[in-house]
Amino acid sequence: MRTTIIIEKKMLQDLMAESCRKTKSSALRGAITHYLKQKKIEKIKQQKGAVKFDMTAEELRHPEIGNVGGR
Repeated sequence: MRTTIIIEKKMLQDLMAESCRKTKSSALRGAITHYLKQKKIEKIKQQKGAVKFDMTAEELRHPEIGNVGGR
């Protein structure tokens, strides 16, 4: 999708330099992608403790372990 936005030249140059991207579009896509990933991580972190989970990582990897001992 094409869109027109107004961004300060210096800000865009800094973004391109920091992200090592050669094009403006690529730098902006990378920044937006990074921002969205960070927001998703924040939402997941907010859920910490909200869900009760009683399986260990080992039981998740090897479900047959959970059946040992009459579970």
